[in-house]
Amino acid sequence: MKKLLFSIALLCGLNQANAQSLEKMQWYNEPERWDIKNNALIMQVTPKSDYWRISHYGFTVDDAPFYYSLYGGEFEAKVKLTGAYKARFDQMGLMIRTDHENYIKTGVEFVDGKFNVSTVVTHGKSDWSVLTLDKVPPFIWIKVVRRLDAVEIFYSLDDKNYIMTRNAPLQDNKPVMVGLMAASPDGNGFEAKFENFKVTHLPDQRRLEWLKAHQ
Repeated sequence: MKKLLFSIALLCGLNQANAQSLEKMQWYNEPERWDIKNNALIMQVTPKSDYWRISHYGFTVDDAPFYYSLYGGEFEAKVKLTGAYKARFDQMGLMIRTDHENYIKTGVEFVDGKFNVSTVVTHGKSDWSVLTLDKVPPFIWIKVVRRLDAVEIFYSLDDKNYIMTRNAPLQDNKPVMVGLMAASPDGNGFEAKFENFKVTHLPDQRRLEWLKAHQ
């Protein structure tokens, strides 16, 4: 048991040492205007931009701003979102991406004046699920947890009580891009603010089970 606890503590210590820094991330589709201040990324979202593949609408787009780093293994990522949403489908949140045919984006999407927790899962083709909130909060927290071959998605209004909205498949044992995404498919862009973005590596679940069985 002591060996198991020591292994977990060592892994957690190494993971904390590799905390994410916004300044060290990189752009895919860099927007024209953006800045980093006080551990926050503020961007003016590119007009008429989005991520979507084929289904329902019949088109594919892959041109919205995405600020990311590469991560392997299992992890938890979370961020606080504040947006000056204006047009239908204005959106911002987290994205986990393997390539242009395989990604998960989740966060806030403004649809017909309503505030939605939205998730798009794309494996070849995209799907879309939404959870409409009764009120428009000033900000929202989004958290994703990658475990084995799936990603669990949560939201919170206070960074304490998290509500799960979806469990989606994602190939395991493969590095992925993890970061901050915003899009304005119908609109002329809006200001999106991402605060306290953090990615925490988690000990591999299969390894923990093996250690427990062989202690």
